Amino acid sequence: MPSTEEPRARNTSDPSSPAASPSSPAPWPPERGTDVSMELRDGETSGFLELPAPGPGPVGGITLALRGRVPEREGLEPAFFVHGLGGSSRNWSAVMARVGGDVAPLAVDLPGHGASPPAADGDYSLYAHTRAVVRAVAAGGRGPVHLVGQSLGGAVATRVAALRPDLVRTLTLISPALPEVRVPRTALPTALLAAPGVAHLLRRLARDLPPANRARDVLALTYGDPQRIAPEELAAAAAEFERRQALPYFWESLSRSARGLVNAYTLGGQQSLWKQAERVLAPTLLVYGGRDKLVSVRSARRAEQTFPDARFVLLPEAGHVAMMEFPDVVADVFRELLAETGTTDHEDGHH
Repeated sequence: MPSTEEPRARNTSDPSSPAASPSSPAPWPPERGTDVSMELRDGETSGFLELPAPGPGPVGGITLALRGRVPEREGLEPAFFVHGLGGSSRNWSAVMARVGGDVAPLAVDLPGHGASPPAADGDYSLYAHTRAVVRAVAAGGRGPVHLVGQSLGGAVATRVAALRPDLVRTLTLISPALPEVRVPRTALPTALLAAPGVAHLLRRLARDLPPANRARDVLALTYGDPQRIAPEELAAAAAEFERRQALPYFWESLSRSARGLVNAYTLGGQQSLWKQAERVLAPTLLVYGGRDKLVSVRSARRAEQTFPDARFVLLPEAGHVAMMEFPDVVADVFRELLAETGTTDHEDGHH
């Protein structure tokens, strides 16, 4: 059943602004504003969505940072973007700028990531991240969305589409983190993030590693060709790492999110991610990178065979973050999905 909880949205240009009234939906995209913790590009907006606890029980309230764009015209269908492990909504900026004439894009920072504060209950399981996305999408009050997820966000988006088909019009997955029999060796350090106590160790090690060095290492791991990393992207990533490493919860949220993903891989039966992929009703676009060091392109064949209404695109030169490496191509194949499913208005000249 659709959510009936009342969201509270506030413009980050005025943190003291009152909560939205019960009859007014949360802004979609967020109201225009600025936030010192979010680097905004031209045309982008930012805001916070405050979702109170749904009721008595272990599930607490959450606050999510959102990044959107000023709609280019009225009546555009909403698209909702979910980043990967350790990422943020900024990872979607390039693609959102390119599809702003086709959809009303909105990207979320998962709890403990980007500008979103940590989960109050300390729950960073895949279920918790899925619940956060479901609540955020349902709170928009605009009907089903074009849901887009990458890596961890792809696993989250798969679960959302399976459990809440009423909220998903189409599903686009970029290098989704779905269970693999043979994990690439280059992905093992990421898996080790899930080990108990690793957050404390990484916090100590990070003190001696300049943010620019860590940013360069992460981008080199995620890009298919490190030579494609633009100097401005490296500088922005370094500044983001420096800001986030200073947060007391950064390493804990990263480690627990990794642990939640690894735990989800072990689930069997109807809770298995592959079993849930079989239940997805929405038209699905699968985008994989030929040079991905974290998600093997071998899993693409299984994904194409598992999702009931799937189409597959391989970008031979892309790594794990195709939307950052080849935003034009990703935007084009996303538009093709919209056109194929009848959700693009060609008469207005948007292709």
